Amino acid sequence: MNIEDYRTFCLSLGDDVEEKMPFTAFHSASDVLVFYVHGHMFSFFDCDDFSVVTLKCQPDRIDELRVTHDSIVKPFNMSPRHWLGIDPTTAPADLLQELTRNSYNIVKTKYKSER
Repeated sequence: MNIEDYRTFCLSLGDDVEEKMPFTAFHSASDVLVFYVHGHMFSFFDCDDFSVVTLKCQPDRIDELRVTHDSIVKPFNMSPRHWLGIDPTTAPADLLQELTRNSYNIVKTKYKSER
């Protein structure tokens, strides 16, 4: 999946999805695009290096996903206990979409009561 298709997919998950580039003050992360639901991150990647998308995931699924899919990698700058990385250039589109939808739902459910 290419970067524009992935961005479109993330925005299609709900009217409550926002996209921002919150790290512009940091040189090494100035091009990181983050998708939020209820003000909390559920997906992000570097626009200049679309090789890892970082997503929230249930801890009990992460190890199994790493074993069964070569495209699952370490998350960028997040705890590997609750986050995973996925290479969007090698991952099947349906896996990337399922894990992104899963991440969105985890965050939406957790923070829904705050709104």
